[in-house]
Amino acid sequence: MRNETDYEMIVAFHGHSCPGLAMGYRMTRAALEWLARRQPSADEELVAITENNACGVDALQFMSGCTFGKGNLVFKDYGKQAYTFFCRETGRGVRVVLDRQAIPESVKGERKDYIDWLLTAPESELLKVTPVTMEEPQRARILASIVCEDCGEAVMESRIRVVDGRRLCIPCSEKRASGR
Repeated sequence: MRNETDYEMIVAFHGHSCPGLAMGYRMTRAALEWLARRQPSADEELVAITENNACGVDALQFMSGCTFGKGNLVFKDYGKQAYTFFCRETGRGVRVVLDRQAIPESVKGERKDYIDWLLTAPESELLKVTPVTMEEPQRARILASIVCEDCGEAVMESRIRVVDGRRLCIPCSEKRASGR
C-alpha cells in the first residue's frame, strides 16, 4: 500500500515523519488516484483546497504540485482534516476527509505505531472519499504592488486599507485603529 520512496521524499521535504504528514500523504494519494492524476500540477490545472494548515499540507503540496505561490492552493481555516481537489482538465472534484473515529485507540498513544497504521490501513477504513460538484475555482490573479504610506513597504493591491485618506498595509492600518 505504501510507497516507501515517495513517503521518505516527503519526510525529507517536511523535515520529520509525524502523524499529520502521514495523514496528508494518504489523503492526497487517495485524491490523486481518484482523479487519475499521475503528475504534479505544473501550473493551475489542479486546484487543492485545504481546511487546515497542519503538517499534512506539506505532503499535499509535494505530491500534487498545488502551492500558494502558484495560486492553486487555497486555505480555508476550518480546522478540519479535509482536502478538496478540482481538476480543471476534467471538471471533476473530490473531497477527502480523515475518519478519526476509525483510528484504533491502541495506536493513538504510540507515535511510530500511529504513523505505521496511518500509512498501511485500508483506505476504506481511514478515509471518506466523496466526489463533489463545484464551480471551477478562480485562477490566480497578478495584482499591482502599492507602497504603504506609513511604513513604505510594498503591499499587494488587494490588501491595502484606506485610513483617513492614506493607503496603508494591514499592520499599519491596525496600529492606527488601535491608537498605537
